[in-house]
Amino acid sequence: MGRPATRPAKLKNGFYIEVKSQGSSSILIRRDTKEQMLIAAEDYSRTKEVTIKGEMFNDKWIAD
Repeated sequence: MGRPATRPAKLKNGFYIEVKSQGSSSILIRRDTKEQMLIAAEDYSRTKEVTIKGEMFNDKWIAD
């Protein structure tokens, strides 16, 4: 095993949602367009808790 990372990973540009199962940690899911993100959020919300994070551009969150 190597050393742990010293700085957080950079996220790609796109739209993100956070998906969490009951009693477990969360993951971020990226989509290219806002419409794709909304469709994915609707699909995952049937079985999991979904939080829409928004758009990431050049390592900064864009407020909508």
